[in-house]
Amino acid sequence: MNNPILDAAMTGTTGSILLLALAGFGVLVALTLFGELIRARQMPGTQNPVLDTYMTRVESWWAMVALISLALLTGRLGVMILFLFASFAAMREFLTLTAKNRADHMSLALAFFAVLPLQYFFVWCGWHGIYTVFIPVYAFLLLPIVSALRGNYTRFMTRVAETQWGLMITVFCVSHVPALMALDIPGYGERGVLLIAFLIVVVQLGDLLDFFFGRRFGKTRIAPELSPKTWEGLVCGVASAAVIGACLAWLTPFGIIGAALMAAMASLVGMFGNLVFAAIKRDRGVKDWSHLIPGQGGFVDQLDSVVFAAPIFYHVTRYLWSV
Repeated sequence: MNNPILDAAMTGTTGSILLLALAGFGVLVALTLFGELIRARQMPGTQNPVLDTYMTRVESWWAMVALISLALLTGRLGVMILFLFASFAAMREFLTLTAKNRADHMSLALAFFAVLPLQYFFVWCGWHGIYTVFIPVYAFLLLPIVSALRGNYTRFMTRVAETQWGLMITVFCVSHVPALMALDIPGYGERGVLLIAFLIVVVQLGDLLDFFFGRRFGKTRIAPELSPKTWEGLVCGVASAAVIGACLAWLTPFGIIGAALMAAMASLVGMFGNLVFAAIKRDRGVKDWSHLIPGQGGFVDQLDSVVFAAPIFYHVTRYLWSV
C-alpha cells in the first residue's frame, strides 16, 4: 500500500539528500568495519597509533556527516545556522593565533558581533550586491579606523591585516556556501541546497583521494617545506573529483560534463587552499588550528579546502547558470 507522505519525502530535494546521507553512512560503515578488522588482527596488548588515529577520525566523520545531513534536511534555516556557527568557531580559532593588543578589542568585537551576523543576514536576504562587497570593502575600511582611533600604532599593519584576512576566509568565503541557495537558476527551482551537498562532497572526497594517491604513488612534492602533497596525488585527486562530480550531476543544473568540470575546478582550488592554510600553520608553529573535533583538529582544519573553493564555485555558477 502506497504511503503518499513517504512517497513525497523520497522525491525531489529531500529524497536526494536522504540518498546522499545513506551513501555517506554506507561508506562510514565500510571504513569502520575495515578499521575493526585490522584491529582484530593485531597482537593482544599491542598499540597501533596510525590505526588509533584512523578510528578516531572515522568516529568524528560519523558525527560530521550526521550534522551536515541534518542541516541539509532542515533546509535553508538549518544550513544558515550551521555555517554561521562554523564561521564563528573558525574565526575564533584563526584570530587566537594572530597578533592583537587592547587597542583591537573594539574592532574584534565588531568583527564577531556585527560584521559576521550582518554578512549572514545579507546572505539570508539574498542581497548579492551587498554580501559580495560588505566585508572586502566596508568592513575592511571600518575596522582599521576603529583600531587607529585607539592611538596604538605598534604592529598596526600586522594586526589589521590579520584581522582582515581572518574575516575574509572564515566569514566571507564560508558564507558563500549557504549563498548558493540564493541563486536563481532557471529550471532548478528551490534546490540550491543540493549544490551545497555537491560542493562539499566533491571537495572533501577530492582531498581524501589526493591524500591516498599521494601516499601510494606520489613522488614530487608541490611544496616540500609546507606539506606532503604531491603533484601526482593532486592530479589523481582532481581527476577523481571530476569523476565523482559527473556521477553526481543529477544534483546539479550543470549536466554531466559541466558537473565534472565544476567538480575538478572546486577540488583544484580547494587543494591549493589547503596549501595556504598549511603555510599559515607552519608560520604559527602549530599542527592543528584547535582540538575541538577529535582526530580532525578544528573547524578551520575541516573548512580549509571548502573556504577557497566556495566563492569561486559560487561565482562561476552564478555567471554561467544563474539569471
